[in-house]
Amino acid sequence: MVWLRRTTHYLFIVVVAVNSTLLTINAGDYIFYTDWAWTSFVVFSVSQSTMLVVGAIYYMLFTGVPGTATYYATIMTIYTWVAKGAWFSLGYPYDFIAVPVWIPSAMLLDLTYWATRRNKHAAIIIGGTLVGLSLPLFNMINLLLIRDPLEMAFKYPRPTLPPYMTPIEPQVGKFYNSPVALGSGAGAVLSVPIAALGAKLNTWTYRCMA
Repeated sequence: MVWLRRTTHYLFIVVVAVNSTLLTINAGDYIFYTDWAWTSFVVFSVSQSTMLVVGAIYYMLFTGVPGTATYYATIMTIYTWVAKGAWFSLGYPYDFIAVPVWIPSAMLLDLTYWATRRNKHAAIIIGGTLVGLSLPLFNMINLLLIRDPLEMAFKYPRPTLPPYMTPIEPQVGKFYNSPVALGSGAGAVLSVPIAALGAKLNTWTYRCMA
C-alpha cells in the first residue's frame, strides 16, 4: 500500500498548493498582486516568500524527494494561469492578472536539499534564505515585462472593491529607495524561521500518523 500512501501525499500537495494560490489572489482583492505589486511590493514579497517556503519545505521533507518544492510551486502557477484565462475569457485584457513567479525560488530550495544530500537543517537555513532573496528579484523582473499594473487597476475597477483597497499611486521614493532590496532582505530573514516551522509541522504530521 506504499503507492497509495505516496499518492495521497501528492494529492495533499495539490490541495494545499491550490489553497495557497487562493490566499494570494483573494487577499483583499482577487487581483491583489496586479493592483498592489508596485504600491506594497515589500509586503507582497515577504508574504509570498514565507507562504511558498512553509508549504514547499513541508512537503519536500514529507516526501523526502528533491523536486517536490518545484512541483508545489508549479501547481500554484498553473492554478493562477487558469484564473488568468478565466478573466480573459470574460473580456478582460490579458494583463489584467499578473501571475507571480514562484517556480525559480522553489527550484533553489530543491537544489539546496539535493546538493546537501537531503540535509533538513541546510534546507531550512540555506534554502529558506535563497527563497527569500530570490523571489522579489524574479517578481520584479516579471512586473517589468508587463504593462503597468496600476493602469489596469484604474481602467478596470472591481465594483466589489472596498474603498480602503482602492489602488493608489506608489510612493516608492518617500519610504524606501529599493523595494527589491528591502523585500529580499526582509524575506531572507523571515523565510528561515517560517521554513523551520514547515519542517516542524512535518515532524508533527509523522507523529500523528504513527
